Amino acid sequence: MWLTYYESIFNPARLNVRAMQHHMPQKYWSNLPEAARIPVLIANANLRAGRMIETVSLREVPFRGPSRRPTSELSADKFAIDTCRRCEVCERATQGVTGEGPAGAAVMIVGEQPGDEEDLAGRPFVGPAGSLLRAAIAEAGLAIETVFLTNVVKHFRWEPRGKRRIHKTPAQKHIDACSVWLDAEIGRVRPAVIVALGATAIHSLSGELLKVGDARHLRIRHRSGAQLIATYHPSAVLRAQDERERERMRTSLVADLARVLDGA
Repeated sequence: MWLTYYESIFNPARLNVRAMQHHMPQKYWSNLPEAARIPVLIANANLRAGRMIETVSLREVPFRGPSRRPTSELSADKFAIDTCRRCEVCERATQGVTGEGPAGAAVMIVGEQPGDEEDLAGRPFVGPAGSLLRAAIAEAGLAIETVFLTNVVKHFRWEPRGKRRIHKTPAQKHIDACSVWLDAEIGRVRPAVIVALGATAIHSLSGELLKVGDARHLRIRHRSGAQLIATYHPSAVLRAQDERERERMRTSLVADLARVLDGA
């Protein structure tokens, strides 16, 4: 019964052999009754994960008219993103982080990727940068309940530094691999305004390599027809070393978010 149960809860999409060996060194496996099944489960993991993805994947999601489906349906791709193997970033992430917000939201805010706390919580913008963003949204006169929050890349890319997991900027191949998920969210929500936080989001959404300071003053349209507003990522505000520069960037972030009210 135990072996049957173990095989049933073994998730091939979350397989991380190095983590398994770290938490339970292989020299102890001889004492585990389920250890005899592990090599077969590992060998079949890719095939099983592929079948899971084929069942729920949103590989081709065309832009459609405004959605009126309930918010809960907008998280239906959580399982598909968790099982996504389009790039290697997922291998070290705890889980995929899908967008969050109301169906048919007029405003979508897009960041770069989940951070450490978002990776653990499975929700976007819940860490320090998220707290700053939510405060800026309120200061700009927007209601957070009316905004859809998401990221370009859905898994946390990081590198170890001591016991900490430090953010590592996603490469273009990771952005390209994840574009299907962001396109799916934009296609379902159909926002009137998309706010791009930082250079990665600006490049992904506009197709142009622009500095944030330059992009802030441009009138850009997303291919869906939504107005695109570029601004600083709140994490960049937090990283600013000079207090005056940090305050300038924060003021710009609030001002750019306030522009949403004119376009939404």
